[in-house]
Amino acid sequence: MPNYQLSHLDQLEAEAIFIFRETAAQFQNPALLFSGGKDSIVMAWIARKAFWPARMPFPLVHIDTGHNFPETMVYRDEFVEMIRANLVVGSVQESIDTGRVVEETGINASRNKLQTVTLLDTIEKHQYDAALGGGRRDEEKARAKERFFSHRDDFGQWDPKNQRPELWNLFNGRKNPGEHFRVFPLSNFTEMDIWMYIQRENIPLPSIYFSHEREVFERNGTLLAVTEFLKPQDSEPVSKRTVRFRTIGDATCTGAVESPASNLDEVIAEVAAARQTERGTRSDDKRSETAMEDRKKEGYF
Repeated sequence: MPNYQLSHLDQLEAEAIFIFRETAAQFQNPALLFSGGKDSIVMAWIARKAFWPARMPFPLVHIDTGHNFPETMVYRDEFVEMIRANLVVGSVQESIDTGRVVEETGINASRNKLQTVTLLDTIEKHQYDAALGGGRRDEEKARAKERFFSHRDDFGQWDPKNQRPELWNLFNGRKNPGEHFRVFPLSNFTEMDIWMYIQRENIPLPSIYFSHEREVFERNGTLLAVTEFLKPQDSEPVSKRTVRFRTIGDATCTGAVESPASNLDEVIAEVAAARQTERGTRSDDKRSETAMEDRKKEGYF
């Protein structure tokens, strides 16, 4: 007799495909937020499957801080070409130049928080009524509060205490003019699920997810890479170490981990033994106990 049992990865993929199709059915102009990180890569990969053989009906929207790792930008352009997607770029530098935001100064300055205004402006400019994101509930306590369909008011703000119930896979996408939704198809994936899915599907990734030699220095307990955007202080010695990145974001606040993991098998074994979450390497999450939730309330990813 045929075996109709699905593996847990098949179940997670089927759930994500359902969410993608619900989004396409309920909204007029959705977009898929794409950072070039592993979660947004998996999200775009599954979205392509959900509508195959037609092209994915969402543009990829990248909010570019101007402080990205070069490897991420090279990968972004190659991936967009490979899946034949439309790419829309929102520029934080442009937001700074036009006075929409003020660049932070000081030793811990980062453009990460500034992305919020650029994102909301991009959503407004293109009139997106849903923005698909790669957030997962296991990443961080604020993200654990999100629904699959997460309502944003006409200021782009999120109220964690005023969310709609989601029972029996019924999703309420009704909204007033000016409001929009954030949609999270990968909510029930874990970091391990993401890596196992990437391995199963043989999805190409940016090279910085695997071990390589890089000049780094330590600041506030985080191992930061020396880049043209981030220089060490005199009291912060630089050393060349074998590292990789568990998460990819703005180069000024994304920490590396020392690791010899140079392939997917080794990365998966390392993740299985890890005792720190992947966002434990993000210095922007350490600014306060509720840093992520505060940013999300303002309209962050």
